[in-house]
Amino acid sequence: MRILVTGADGFVGGYLLPRLAAAGHEVVGTARPGSEGHRADAAAWIPLELDDPESVASALAEPVDAIVHLAAMASNAEARRDPGRAWSVNAAGTARLAAAAAALREAGNGDPLFLLVSSGEVYGSGPPLPRREDEQLRPQSPYAASKAGAELAVLETARRTGLRVLVARPFQHTGPAQSTRYVVPALARRLHDARAAGQRAVRTGSLDPVRDILDVRDVVGAYLLLLERGVPGTIYNVARGEGVALHDLFDRLAALVGVDARPESDPALMRTADVPYLVGDASLLRGVTGWRPALTLEQTLKDVVDAQAH
Repeated sequence: MRILVTGADGFVGGYLLPRLAAAGHEVVGTARPGSEGHRADAAAWIPLELDDPESVASALAEPVDAIVHLAAMASNAEARRDPGRAWSVNAAGTARLAAAAAALREAGNGDPLFLLVSSGEVYGSGPPLPRREDEQLRPQSPYAASKAGAELAVLETARRTGLRVLVARPFQHTGPAQSTRYVVPALARRLHDARAAGQRAVRTGSLDPVRDILDVRDVVGAYLLLLERGVPGTIYNVARGEGVALHDLFDRLAALVGVDARPESDPALMRTADVPYLVGDASLLRGVTGWRPALTLEQTLKDVVDAQAH
């Protein structure tokens, strides 16, 4: 297949593009003009600004067999600073891209499959049980709300135009090379720094929340299987199905770094309205594709710690 991957120069794209190429697909990556992200091998790279209708139309000027839509304002902190921008990029930008894909179909230039990468954060707070795709969404951050808006946009486009749409809701995932804006590499970096400085205290936000944490390599494997076997019009959780409290995560990372550390709460790192428990049920994904995580959380944490040590 000829596959367009938006936001291909980001963290997840760096793992997805080589997997797609290895599977024999022709990959076209998009990146924002002037972006300094990592550009893995692809058949071609083209610019894309999601809040520019002309840029979106240009990106889909040539027919494609599938679109994997990764591009987004992905940082919770950035979205909280500018919620309107988060909606413009994540929701309105997705609506523009879906409309352009539908236009290809309506013009007889193929029938592209559109895989929207959303987020498990769209569920918001709920009982301490794994979340299922048919539950009510109660997003509790501008980022999560804008991703729920993106889902509405692609599903509405599918109903109106016949565009084949899949929605993936990945829960928290990490791996080597992830930015320290995210919790696992951020904690690992601070623990490395504490060890180097001979200090015990490590600044943290709240360590009470429980999260479902996957390896990015398992997540991109799920995306490949969805492109092959996913049922259009369906939403799929991508999750381990097991929760880990962040205080336990801190202790496990400290042991891997080799430092006797204690967390020190920093108000500047606290998030308001944090979801206490967010774990996903991936039974639907497993049933349709056979996907299961191949990497243990311990292996993932070790790989993040080791990557930062070099």
